[in-house]
Amino acid sequence: MTEKHSRSRQMAEIAFNAIQTPFFAKAEAVEELASISQSRDAKTQRLREARLAKKMEDSASATSALLAKRATAR
Repeated sequence: MTEKHSRSRQMAEIAFNAIQTPFFAKAEAVEELASISQSRDAKTQRLREARLAKKMEDSASATSALLAKRATAR
């Protein structure tokens, strides 16, 4: 169902669409940036947890090695 609108209505529609298009493009860009930021934050958190776990493991292993060395020295 195609409707014919008056020339002034058509011009108003064109002007409205010209304003709305950049607005929606900006909203999409903001969403994309938020998504990228969220994934970066999640990756940073995973890496931080992995680093801390490795540090704790290394510390426990060093402690065990020291205890073993002291036990054999006695």
